[in-house]
Amino acid sequence: MVVDRGSIAWVGSEGAADSFADGVDEVLDLDGALVTPAFTDAHVHTTATGLALTGLDLSRCRSLGEALTEVRAHAAGRPADRILLGHGWDASRWPERRPPSRSELEQATGGRPLYLTRVDVHSAAVTGALLDLVPGATRLPGYTPEAPLTGAAHHAVRRAALAAVTPAQRTEAQRSALRRAASLGVGAVHECAGPDITDEGDLEALLALSTSPDGPGPRVFGYWAEALTAAREGERVRRLGAVGAAGDLFVDGSLGSHTAHLHEPYADAPHTRGSERLTAAEIAAHVTACTEAGLQAGFHAIGDAALSAVVDGVRQAAEKTGLARIRAARHRIEHAEMLNERTVAAFAELGLTASVQPGFDAAWGGPEGMYAERLGVDRSATLNPYSALLRAGVPLAFGSDSPVTDLGPWEAVRAAAFHRTPEHRISVRAAFTAHTRGGWRAAGRDDAGVLLPGAPADFAVWQTAELVVQVPDERVAGWSTDPRAGVPGLPDLTPGKALPRCLRTVVGGRTVYARPNE
Repeated sequence: MVVDRGSIAWVGSEGAADSFADGVDEVLDLDGALVTPAFTDAHVHTTATGLALTGLDLSRCRSLGEALTEVRAHAAGRPADRILLGHGWDASRWPERRPPSRSELEQATGGRPLYLTRVDVHSAAVTGALLDLVPGATRLPGYTPEAPLTGAAHHAVRRAALAAVTPAQRTEAQRSALRRAASLGVGAVHECAGPDITDEGDLEALLALSTSPDGPGPRVFGYWAEALTAAREGERVRRLGAVGAAGDLFVDGSLGSHTAHLHEPYADAPHTRGSERLTAAEIAAHVTACTEAGLQAGFHAIGDAALSAVVDGVRQAAEKTGLARIRAARHRIEHAEMLNERTVAAFAELGLTASVQPGFDAAWGGPEGMYAERLGVDRSATLNPYSALLRAGVPLAFGSDSPVTDLGPWEAVRAAAFHRTPEHRISVRAAFTAHTRGGWRAAGRDDAGVLLPGAPADFAVWQTAELVVQVPDERVAGWSTDPRAGVPGLPDLTPGKALPRCLRTVVGGRTVYARPNE
């Protein structure tokens, strides 16, 4: 492969490459390593990921007691922090089956302000000292004494907590997250920012860092999740440097926090169907405004009622602007977990991209997982139907939603190929494509995420074992795995086998990660 001025100039046989050798600046012999397009993570919260990498991360705690011990140690080690920040608790995995109470956290921190997000980032356990810093928070929807905050109360307190992060802390967090991504063969991330998640300065700083000469390397496509009501409002989104008014524009919340919007009540909380954050009419207004402004629109939607509202709203927008314009805009839906035949068909009709996170199924799927606890086994088995989406012609883009689940592209490909619900499995190659070319397509680029002349020179080099063709079941295996089919192999991702190890990541022809001593 020949790289020239940031693009792939030629790909061919090793013998033919010798003719180029005299005219290049550098020759790298990869000694039989695998070269693939770099991964694109289509849903990341970069600053939050970096804060989790450099601060208090409770995602691996196995009990409430262990989590409280970690909080106590973190508070003791950070005496100068105005507000203590942490992430990742998941009570559904603990034997106590409950989140930390406010009084327990106050005892662990000595009464200091603490903001501690659940793993899905849709609720947070906080101390009274933090609530005291946000006047009126206790009167907002989502506030309950002792229980974690959700909804408007959570968003108000989150803004106060993140405002305590200094510019230096933010820059180090962003660098840490992007360096971590590069070390995993990720060449680009989609930053899903917005006024309910962070502030404009955070997005602007991240975009500036990503393009600076001494930046960590991975490309950043920024999204700003602010609802528009008129096309002229799109200029504000463009001034921020965002490629779309999309990402986490919340139609609902999350299943783990009982805030995803459902048609029928939760199995383990029959008093609620979750929360509706946007109506179909509001969705239609946003999609119409974005389409007329030439911007990509998008939403966070997880529950079946939320996804019904999305397709109804986008269809209303299509009636006003024309279906062809809606399809050409490539509007996108984040998560899109609780789909049915009607909404899958509507995604295909309306040209919507499903920006999904296979790591969610790996973490919470299956008959014994959190999804089954929240919804019952039958409803939980309908979640994340990747095979049905591909059969309908719906484009897929894979991401992590980090720090909700860890950055880990090969883990995501494995999770999709070995989905906990067998009928939703897809081939390793289809999953790999969704995590490479699919991410570029979701950002409006069809000429990238591949190793072909003219494409950006974004690629990764891997140490891996034998390459194979893996498919979800025997219906496909009969021909795809036959050598006569000529299907290129990829690493064997069978659960339990070692995943490929990244040796080098290159973005725009520049090495942004090289494994030490390799």
